[in-house]
Amino acid sequence: MKTLQKVGGIAALICAGTYILAMGLVATLLTPMLDSALPYDQFIAFYLPHQSLVFVWHFSMYLVNGTCLALLALALLKRLQPGAPTLALVAACFGLFWTGLVFASGFITLYGWETIVRLASTDPSQAASLRLVVYTITTGIDTSDRFLGCLWVLLTSWAALSTRQLARPLNYFGLVIGIAGIVSSYAPALNALGFAFGLGIIVWWIWLGIVMLRSNPGTLTQKTDAFVSRPSTTNI
Repeated sequence: MKTLQKVGGIAALICAGTYILAMGLVATLLTPMLDSALPYDQFIAFYLPHQSLVFVWHFSMYLVNGTCLALLALALLKRLQPGAPTLALVAACFGLFWTGLVFASGFITLYGWETIVRLASTDPSQAASLRLVVYTITTGIDTSDRFLGCLWVLLTSWAALSTRQLARPLNYFGLVIGIAGIVSSYAPALNALGFAFGLGIIVWWIWLGIVMLRSNPGTLTQKTDAFVSRPSTTNI
């Protein structure tokens, strides 16, 4: 079990790294890739010279991140299940559902852009239409999987809090960003909270990874139980 916890801790740190890399690329070298309104001729003129970098962006953001999410969800399930079996299992289900959608969006994106490149020289109009289709589908999936991710973080933090696992401030932080992300999904006017979740989960992953690498399952519970069960030396 200790090995799985270490793997989960490393996976959490890698998840954070993929998001940092993705945001860094979008904020610097690949900003036009997010502009769905960019005319096709300008878009393809930008995309073709940056094709390899876009592949790295998508591969890390979806496939690497999805693989690490699955490992982390299973490690957290193993750690939290003894103290909160039902809640930990439900949380893990949402985490794995999120993982599935991350993979789905990733493969659609990778194969979709590959097809767009092939059509760019032979049928530009069809390539432009496919670009809109790929963007629409992946945006819809990404919005849905963000909601599942919020539920996973929220329920995981709740289970960890109730079982006295992980770190209490970390658990409260997870509850806050999970609720913020869910609220933003139901209220488009509060969409800024969705960005807060995107930034907050990076902090959560890094914090969680450090905690999982440094601590052993049950350590906090054992310390608390020892304190509670310690016999009193005061005579009444």
